Parts: sequence; C-alpha cells; structure tokens
Amino acid sequence: MLPLTLDPPSPDTSLLDWVEQHRERWRTALLEHGAVLFRGFHFEGPQDFEKLSGALYVDPLRYVYRSTPRTEVGRGVYTATEYPRQETIPQHNENAYSDSRPMNLCFHCVTPAEQGGETPLTDNRLTTANIPEPIRRRFEERRIMYVRNYGPRVDLPWQVVFQTQERSEVEAYCQAHGIEFEWKDKDGTRLRTRQVLPAVARHPLTGETFWFNQAHLFHVSSLAPTAQQAMQMLFKKEDLPRNAYHGDGSDIDVADLEAIRKAYQDTLVTFPWQKGDVLLVDNMRVTHGRKPYEGTGRKVLVSMGDCYAADVKSLQTPR
Repeated sequence: MLPLTLDPPSPDTSLLDWVEQHRERWRTALLEHGAVLFRGFHFEGPQDFEKLSGALYVDPLRYVYRSTPRTEVGRGVYTATEYPRQETIPQHNENAYSDSRPMNLCFHCVTPAEQGGETPLTDNRLTTANIPEPIRRRFEERRIMYVRNYGPRVDLPWQVVFQTQERSEVEAYCQAHGIEFEWKDKDGTRLRTRQVLPAVARHPLTGETFWFNQAHLFHVSSLAPTAQQAMQMLFKKEDLPRNAYHGDGSDIDVADLEAIRKAYQDTLVTFPWQKGDVLLVDNMRVTHGRKPYEGTGRKVLVSMGDCYAADVKSLQTPR
C-alpha cells in the first residue's frame, strides 16, 4: 500500500509529540512501505513544519545545485516546485541528477487545490521492474550525462542554482562534486556544466538497486512539442538550457525515454490531499510528481533531509 496512512489516537494528538514518541514505528513503516501519510493529527501548519523537519531528519538538507524554482519559507523549508498550475510535473526522485541527494522528503499540505494538484507516487521496485531489461542494461552500462547551460531569461540562472553570487564558490562546488564547468563569456553571465552519473542507485539500508536518475526529465523530449520546437529553434543542441545524453556524450534514443516514462505512468498511485496532511517519503524508494490543478490556493511545502552521497564509483561501469 502506497502511502501507508497513520491516523492519530485522537484528533488532539500532536504530530510533533507523536513522531518523537513513536520513532521506531514510523521509521519501520517508512522502510517497509516507502511513504507514510500522517493524517488527522493536530499540527499548527507552516510554523510547526520546520520543527517537524528537525525531528524527522538527522541533518536537514539545504537546497543547493537546484533544478527547479522554489521559495525558502523557513530553515530548510521550501515551497513545492513553482511551475504553472496547468503543467504536470513528471515522476522523479529528488536530486537524482546529483551525486548528493536527500534520503527522505517531507511534504505538508497547507491548502489543497480546488481541483487536482495531487502529488502522485510510484514505488521504484515496480517502476524499475517495468523498464524493459535491454533499456535498463544500456543505461547502466553507459550511464547518463547531464548538461546544463545557465544564462539570462531562460531556466534558472547559476546564481539561483548554486545559491551564491561568487564564481569561485561555483567552481569549488563543481570541483567537489565532479562537475565539469565552463564559463562561456568573460563577465560570468553564461555557464555550462556537465556531470556523468549512474542510472541506478543502491539503497543504503536495504541494499536494493533502483532506477534512479532524471534523464527523462532533463532530455529535451520532456518538453511539450511546441516548447520543444521553440527551444530547438532558439538554441543549438549543445546550448539547450538542459539536456541529457549517455555518459559518453552520445544521444539517448527517444524511444527508450518514452518506455521509461511509460514505466512510471503504469505504476502511478494518486491520493487526494487533505488540509493538514503530512507525507514522509523515502526518496530512494519512491518517486513523486504533481498533477495539474485549478484555482490559485494550492500550497504544499517540502523539506529534505539526511543527505546521502552515493558511492558513485561502485555503480559505474569503467569506460
């Protein structure tokens, strides 16, 4: 069952207190099911969410090397991705395009959408099994190269992505994380980065190996046809704001990516948000996304924690 719903013994039960007192129970449930929904607990909303994050994580994660627009509303607490409400956010594991990713995510529904706006989930065990074996093998052997171009007016500028105004800090981050970087002009307005990572990841607690990457999101084919055409008219392929290749720089077959997207879609689980819901997700085991919605009132917050630096070398196939 995904997610597993945990109900309070009474409506006045404080979620903060319950989490502290039943730590072994929810940790075991999270490991077994991959996602736990706390519903019906007494919870003071955004002001309690920062405290809850401190109780859930050993180490809350600061969102550096970003790929989507968010607003920080508290220490380690962010708005969910701020894309237009008519857009679908495809399934993904958070920061799967990075060598440093949160083990756990926590979502808090402050206000549900008038209609739609669900946060779908998929179990990576099922999704991985649904990806045709030849495709899995091809990606595992060849890995994935993520290419990003940062510049004015399109996608996120590097100052937002790296949370700094200093080029030296960007360079230090890239060097520490095995990211190739190239300044495209003298004044530092335009930057290109490349990083090669595995297509799979090993869960540090269960030892299971899952499909874990964002090739299907970064690749230009993830855009709607009109947006894809506009991007390809505006930019050379190497200058696209973001794109994905095999680790050797060769093109990924779009048919492979469509099969991967279908594997996510075929294993999708959707539940309606209720005001006050708190959803804890094992980011290695379970993906999340967002359905389009109507109205302007939807507000979902997210925190991330317990950074897991993957043993990238152990999952790579030597060239």
